[in-house]
Amino acid sequence: MNETASGSYPVTSINRVKRLHERGSYDQAQIHALLDASMLCHVAYVIDGQPYCTPTLFWREGTRLYWHGSSASRMLRNQSEGEPVCLTVSHLDSLVLARCGFNHSVDYRSVMAFGRARMIEDPEAKARALTAMVDRFYPGRTATLRQSTEQEIKATRVIGMEIEQASAKVRTKGIGDEEEDYALPVYAERIPVRTVLGAPEPCARLLSGVERPEGLAPYREGRTLDDAVLEAYRTTFPS
Repeated sequence: MNETASGSYPVTSINRVKRLHERGSYDQAQIHALLDASMLCHVAYVIDGQPYCTPTLFWREGTRLYWHGSSASRMLRNQSEGEPVCLTVSHLDSLVLARCGFNHSVDYRSVMAFGRARMIEDPEAKARALTAMVDRFYPGRTATLRQSTEQEIKATRVIGMEIEQASAKVRTKGIGDEEEDYALPVYAERIPVRTVLGAPEPCARLLSGVERPEGLAPYREGRTLDDAVLEAYRTTFPS
């Protein structure tokens, strides 16, 4: 499935942002950009009436999301027949200290995506997905690696989910006190939060002459992780 003609996901009672609705968005471009700048998601689902939420790596192709895990995973064993799931990502941008406890908050960017998860059973589709799992984060890397063994592939399962509904919710307000509270002698501040990459640490057992590949160029010291991940995604899946 490609992006809808309207450029937005349909709004229903499931994905409608109900509290502080002005922070909500259903725009596909915004939602996809927030997903593509993430490595880790949380997948929520229910098994026999018991709710679970599992963290895992994921990636997007069009309006389809993929994630993977061990063949022994309870989550994956129970998501092969089209079970409804909710996949979420979040970016924490700042801590907000106001003049009242009620107004303490954080600035953030988040996405909730809803759909039905199904196991990727076709061998060729699974192989393509496992390649994308690596190349989505590290462009072109799979072609330089030892080929995975049959047992390694068998031990890994891949799940796909068409995004049926989704919403983004973003707070960029910073400090938002009540007008009368600005006259109080109470300290307030916004503390920016960033996940920043450190200097690469090459393996001590690298063979002589093995150089860092160009595909790792997005991951350089001092850069934010979400910027690096987004660049890597757009290199592997150019629009």
